[in-house]
Amino acid sequence: MQLLTLMLLNKLKLIALLFIVVPIIGFSQNCTLTLTGHISDVGTGEPIPYTNVFVSETKKGTVSDSFGHFKLTNLCPGDYHITLSHIGCESKKIFVKIEEKDVDLKLKLTHSVHDLNNVVLSSFSGPKTTQHVETINERFISDNAGKNLANITESIVGVSTIKTGNSIGKPIINGLFGNRISIINNGIPQSGQQWGIDHSPEIDPLVANKISVIKGTAGLEYLGAPLGATILVEPEKIEKEPHLHGKTNYFFESNGLSNGINLQLHQYPSSIGWKVNGTYRRSGDMSTPSYNLINSGVQEANLALQLEKEFSKKLKTDFYFSTYNTTLGIISASQIGSALNLKEIDERGKPFITGSGSFDIEPPKQKVNHHLAKFHSKYSIDFSQWVAVDFAGQLNQRKEFDRRRGGRSNRPSLSLDQYTMYIGGTYFKRFSSGLNLKSGIQYNFIDNANQAGTGVLPLIPDYTSHQTGVFTTLTKSYKKSIFEFGARYDHTNQHVATITRDLPIRVERFDNSFHNISTSAGWNFAINPHLSISYNLGYATRNPAINELYSSGLHQGVAALEFGDPNLKNEKALKTTLGITGDIKEKFSFEAHGYFQKFENYIFLNPRGEIRRIARGAFLVFNYEQANAQIAGLDLLGTYQVTPSLQIRATASLIDAKNITEDNTLIYTPTNTFTGSVTYEYPKAIPFIGSKKLENWKITIKNEYVSESTTDDEEYIFFENNERKSFAIAPPEAYNFLSLQSSTDIQFNKTRLRITGGVTNILNTSYRDYLDRQRYFVIAQGINATLGIRLNF
Repeated sequence: MQLLTLMLLNKLKLIALLFIVVPIIGFSQNCTLTLTGHISDVGTGEPIPYTNVFVSETKKGTVSDSFGHFKLTNLCPGDYHITLSHIGCESKKIFVKIEEKDVDLKLKLTHSVHDLNNVVLSSFSGPKTTQHVETINERFISDNAGKNLANITESIVGVSTIKTGNSIGKPIINGLFGNRISIINNGIPQSGQQWGIDHSPEIDPLVANKISVIKGTAGLEYLGAPLGATILVEPEKIEKEPHLHGKTNYFFESNGLSNGINLQLHQYPSSIGWKVNGTYRRSGDMSTPSYNLINSGVQEANLALQLEKEFSKKLKTDFYFSTYNTTLGIISASQIGSALNLKEIDERGKPFITGSGSFDIEPPKQKVNHHLAKFHSKYSIDFSQWVAVDFAGQLNQRKEFDRRRGGRSNRPSLSLDQYTMYIGGTYFKRFSSGLNLKSGIQYNFIDNANQAGTGVLPLIPDYTSHQTGVFTTLTKSYKKSIFEFGARYDHTNQHVATITRDLPIRVERFDNSFHNISTSAGWNFAINPHLSISYNLGYATRNPAINELYSSGLHQGVAALEFGDPNLKNEKALKTTLGITGDIKEKFSFEAHGYFQKFENYIFLNPRGEIRRIARGAFLVFNYEQANAQIAGLDLLGTYQVTPSLQIRATASLIDAKNITEDNTLIYTPTNTFTGSVTYEYPKAIPFIGSKKLENWKITIKNEYVSESTTDDEEYIFFENNERKSFAIAPPEAYNFLSLQSSTDIQFNKTRLRITGGVTNILNTSYRDYLDRQRYFVIAQGINATLGIRLNF
């Protein structure tokens, strides 16, 4: 018995020894693995030296050498999260699984002499095209979280914003806006009540990882109006990371005491990848240097869900859903009682309605809800060709509220529901000769209906629209040249039911059929690795939109009476562009883009020089009209990298738009704009707290000069005591705008904190913007301090 007990004790000792010794031996044997890597620029392919490489799990890191190489040793098998950071770059986090052998990585960062204040020229970093695509990256979007989509795109040279106050805006690209600009939301044409200047695109820019502006042939593959440019709003593919990660972004603006928060979470386990993105923002009344803008607040709540599934290496499918919900105040001062009121406001330079600000949003106001659901599937036939299909549905609900008597202010004066269904198919083929072919077919159905109970005749009639489009684009690379050709055909059927304004009131119906043809050809020639030129020639037609044909009544958001013309014809335009892009010894980079576009039957909203009084107040009167027109412009950009840390940047956007028929300046043309900025990025980490350091610290000072419009004074006629009188409103004077922005990063163990701050209109300048429809009543927003805090985890 004693012998048996002794044998058992010996065996237990042996087992215990194995449990202790074997893991130690195993650990010492396996923790000798090496992770090496090479970091290069995503655009130029050049190595990026001195990049910080931090491993969250080991809390250690290294720095890449002068050739972009780095090395991490003594690693155990396991999962690792690595953060790359470098001045001038957006930090990048990657997931690496190390098993029983060394790992070598090829990593890319967006960093280049052509990364112009976060606007990257794709002639160096994007798709092969004869005309550059300008892209705003995620870091810039996040650093400007308090701005809407239109204001964010203003960072691109040649892009302006036509706005209604400070919260509502639409992009203007090369002098064109509204129905001439296509906005593509995650691959789907954005469909909503886009007919009004006071109707911003119902898109939360924080759901996007990049926003691109496409000009030329590449835009023909998207359903919409190819007369102008195309704006792509694209969320990033979900990172194949099995662990839960995300980011949260808090942003604050002093003017209006605006607060907002954005939260993003994502994970890609073995089954299906998912990402959820939510934003909430609230702003009170904003202020000018002289007074508060009463009823200019904003409330916004948005949510987006993204799902991705890889069934095989050939078949990938994703689903996307977003909901955008906002309430916008319309400045109370824009509601006037008579022509004399407007005359007095113009003379005294100050509205009648001012006071202390609040967060209340009272009529006049707008409530907008936009919902999008999209299904996308892509099948790769082989390495050189693929097909993709898209199905999408959208619901847009818009309600506009006026100040009404008898306790009816909470009853909408305009209530519209719009349903949209989209189906599209695309085929791509890459031939061995270097020729790329992309072709597709698309169908879009819209049902737009006024909801009963407003007690007001609708501004926009009920209608349905069927639009079918087909396109083909060809791209060919040959030696130092790229050639492009594209063609598109669209057929639109509209069925419209309008209500007459004369007695007896009756319903009139219209059936419209429009045919639109667009073609474009381009050539890009790389003279040498540092200089390229491009040329594009295109022809396009656009049919009149519903508002241009049938608007009739008060457009409350812009405090104007607008009237369409059912006899309007298709617009026709011929456009040519010439561009040159390059750099000198990677110190000085430059871009020049000239364009000329001639229109036949250009449709525009023309002030009639009349102020008409109706039961809801006195309002300016505008008519949709047509004329022959031409737009010529030149966009210039230059950046001088004085040192690796100091950059000087200058831009100029020059434009001349003529109404040839009436021999005057085309209304709502952006004025000439000049900007200059100086950016300093501190090259070394700055000690902060303990071992923590401030990385990538950057500060930018920017000055913007906007010239005076060359449009004629607007003369208005009114009657006082049966006596005919008139007065004129001159275009706003030129103004200067000074701003400052700073940012820095702090790396913690498993999280990365980014802090941004800035001040716009530092000198608190009083000015009116010609492209602001509220300029008749109020001056623009004054000084505004911003703060942003983003945490990646």
